[in-house]
Amino acid sequence: MPTNELVIRDVSKWHGKVEAISGVNLTLGSGERVALLGHNGAGKTTLIRMILGLTRIDGGEISVFGAAPGSARARQDTAYLPEAVAFHKSLTGREQLRLFTKLAGEPKAVTDSLLERVGLEDAADRRIGTWSKGMRQRLGLAQVMLGRPKLALLDEPTSGLDPISRTDFYEILDELVAQGTAVLVSSHALTELEARTDRIAILRKGKLVAEDSLASLRRRAQLPVRLIVSTASENAAQVATELGGARVNCRGVELSCTAHDKMARLGRIAELGGLVDDVDVIPPSLEDLYRHFATGEIKQ
Repeated sequence: MPTNELVIRDVSKWHGKVEAISGVNLTLGSGERVALLGHNGAGKTTLIRMILGLTRIDGGEISVFGAAPGSARARQDTAYLPEAVAFHKSLTGREQLRLFTKLAGEPKAVTDSLLERVGLEDAADRRIGTWSKGMRQRLGLAQVMLGRPKLALLDEPTSGLDPISRTDFYEILDELVAQGTAVLVSSHALTELEARTDRIAILRKGKLVAEDSLASLRRRAQLPVRLIVSTASENAAQVATELGGARVNCRGVELSCTAHDKMARLGRIAELGGLVDDVDVIPPSLEDLYRHFATGEIKQ
């Protein structure tokens, strides 16, 4: 069983008369990846700032490695990557990361290996002020990797990254998790996160309205499964009639069913034999689930 590096118990935060965070409970164990989702203003950044000790907690308790947020013990093994990461514009990437390497007590050679790992070796000796946002974000990721952190808090970490850099980012995330780092990722990039997280936590107006694995959230939401049946154009009308589905373009039929009825519907499709060329089963996506829990009626 993984140890809980982060424990959030019944935490609340008020901004004047507005309760920004309301009774949130969440744990994060070593080697776990949890995606923190929510609309703008849902409380994601406020929660991360409380974990870091940058914002005072008005109710409840947060424990980071058994210590208080912001304490020396909590800061020692915690890495943080904000969405708008900022570095000294007059320094080169190598100089900036070398400073962080020294502060972390790591060997000087680590700087070059990290710059290479995040794809910045060719730009390392250019001033950071000439870099793009995506390049600065990659330098921030290199900083996160310093010292093998036990907890990594990442706020919109792929903001500004191109598709290839985003793939590289998640490969690095896999490496952190493999070494036992607990990772909390706050992001709006739902499609990216769908296959890259162990659990999903959804905030709505400061309240944690859902927190579980993707499979469990699908069962709880009871959203329909889509079935796309491919067939020859001359058979599409017959297949649509037989299955009670809607035609899509010239060669497809779309229908939906509950997860419970899925196997029965697939069996009926199989009975059509040569009339069917293929069938795609499309379960509710993370975006569908987010929309359900963040804006819809919540099923208890």
